[in-house]
Amino acid sequence: MTAEPPIVKKMPARRRGNALGFWFFKTSLRLFGLRGTYGLLYIVCTYYLFFDRSAVESALAYIRRRFPDHNPFRQRIDAYLLFVSQGKNLVDRFYLLAGGPEMNVPVEGWDKVTDLLKTQHGFVLLMSHLGNWQAIMTALRRINRRIFLLMRPEDNAAVAESLKLDAGGGNISVISSEDPVGSIVAIMDAIKEGGIVSIMGDRSYEFTSVNVNFLGDQAKFSCGAFHVAALAGCPVVTLLSAKTSVHEHSVRVVDVVYPKYTGDRDKKEQLRDWVQVFAKHMEDYVARYPFQCFLFYDIWKDAIKKQYPDKA
Repeated sequence: MTAEPPIVKKMPARRRGNALGFWFFKTSLRLFGLRGTYGLLYIVCTYYLFFDRSAVESALAYIRRRFPDHNPFRQRIDAYLLFVSQGKNLVDRFYLLAGGPEMNVPVEGWDKVTDLLKTQHGFVLLMSHLGNWQAIMTALRRINRRIFLLMRPEDNAAVAESLKLDAGGGNISVISSEDPVGSIVAIMDAIKEGGIVSIMGDRSYEFTSVNVNFLGDQAKFSCGAFHVAALAGCPVVTLLSAKTSVHEHSVRVVDVVYPKYTGDRDKKEQLRDWVQVFAKHMEDYVARYPFQCFLFYDIWKDAIKKQYPDKA
């Protein structure tokens, strides 16, 4: 007899960004356009490089594993380039929300999604802090389905307000992850009613997590998306986006998985297998787009704490 995988697992996060900062960049977009606003990022990101130690350290957790052959000075330059890339993606979010006419968002593998919409009531959309998730939301506008984003209530309110995640009349709503049992019920109801529930696979939030290999080391990843899908009997669709030019973000349907528990194995081991496949997709992505990985959280340190609690 195997035990149900636990659901609750909290993770602290430092939130940057405020309403004034977002207003500044939106105003800059109106005055100077995309390229002009990008230019301001090099100044802003220099500040973060020299004066925000925690931001640099959180970036280096990834940089050191992605570029292990770079010396410490070069790795800090890599962190700076990562900040600039993240800034460009944030600016692009506002541009996409405003319906920027010059931004192109092609989708590769869209036929897989349309096939699911013909046969499934709903499904789990698995995303990550790679590329620009707003580009994915833009691509999903063509779907006449309700989209639900699983988010923590303590996530930066300025971000939610600026991006208008739960604006009335839209097709995007938020499911709070504050109450694990309540969020599970809300997710199951949404899927049953034909909705698409988006979950970030590289953040554990209030779901449990498993340790998998990522960039040559053990890292902590959420297994909530696969657990929910197994309970609901629906597929998990992995979508990734990448900024490929000033005016283009490509979106790709990377994988479609149908999680189903079997009675001969421990459920958490089965979850780990599914999550490991997802982590491999992320590895393939960062091999191609090394400066579009916006984890900014030491998921490897958390895995080490979990495996070796006496060393924490």
